[in-house]
Amino acid sequence: MRFPVAGIDVSPCLPPLVSLAVATLTTPAGVSGAFLLLPFQVSVLGFTSPAVSPTNLVYNLVAIPGGLWRYLREGRMAWPLTWVVVAGTLPGVFAGTLIRLNYLPNPRAFKFFVGLVLLYLGGRLLYELTGRYSRGRERLRSLEAKFKGRALAARREGRLAAGLPEEAVVRTCTFNWRQVEYEFWGEKFSFNVPVLFLVALVVGIVGGIYGIGGGAIIAPFCCAVFGLPAYTVAGAALAGTFLTSIVGVVYYTILAPFYPQMAVKPDWLLGLFFGVGGLLGTTLGASLQKYLPEKLLRAFLGLLVFSLGLTYILSGFFS
Repeated sequence: MRFPVAGIDVSPCLPPLVSLAVATLTTPAGVSGAFLLLPFQVSVLGFTSPAVSPTNLVYNLVAIPGGLWRYLREGRMAWPLTWVVVAGTLPGVFAGTLIRLNYLPNPRAFKFFVGLVLLYLGGRLLYELTGRYSRGRERLRSLEAKFKGRALAARREGRLAAGLPEEAVVRTCTFNWRQVEYEFWGEKFSFNVPVLFLVALVVGIVGGIYGIGGGAIIAPFCCAVFGLPAYTVAGAALAGTFLTSIVGVVYYTILAPFYPQMAVKPDWLLGLFFGVGGLLGTTLGASLQKYLPEKLLRAFLGLLVFSLGLTYILSGFFS
């Protein structure tokens, strides 16, 4: 099958099968599969034009809504956190789009950038296996154990269909330009708004260049630096990724006429094929999560992503 924007001929079965496998593998580890799909498109399919970045964002548009709806339905959206993330990432995505088109259209330079991002993500996954990281998460582990216990009890009592216990809903306590504080499971959590905004801005730039929404970068930061529970961060990161993916695709499409010398618009057909497999993979991965050893999975993914990033960086120097 011919994908005209990407300029490649591929079996229509391959993209959804690859994204299905990637999403099934990455979802139980709590990371998005989008950051692995781009290297596959660049190195395996030979899709190296700037259009690969917005095409990768199309994957998010299809794969995310199901999971996002679940967080909305359960009341686990920390809306102030979401708005700060979105406010920072949207201008960042626009800046990242311009950087990609003006300074990184060359496949070699883009691969080097991708390698740096993968090196960070792989290193982050491996760091989360260390004792130092575990010691810093004692409070959050206690909260997560409490959450799982109450959710299990609700499921046994047949109350889960009616929603999670009242304490599991996120309640905003303070929301201003300096600080946000919210309550979850009877405990209060807070973060500095300007700091998170600046981090989200940088993440948006990286996401706009790479073609990811940035959730895989900003979620660990919120948990590690601000000590926010993953159950509240995940929904905000997912919402931010979804909205910035929409805007990123729009940005690339609007700017395409100004760069007639290269392919800029997303390959919607290829992105949709990847998205369908990703949607099935995230559902399957979430179901398999309780059967898979998380530490082993994170170690495998960390080594895979880290080595892939190192390979990309070295190829930038020696190719």
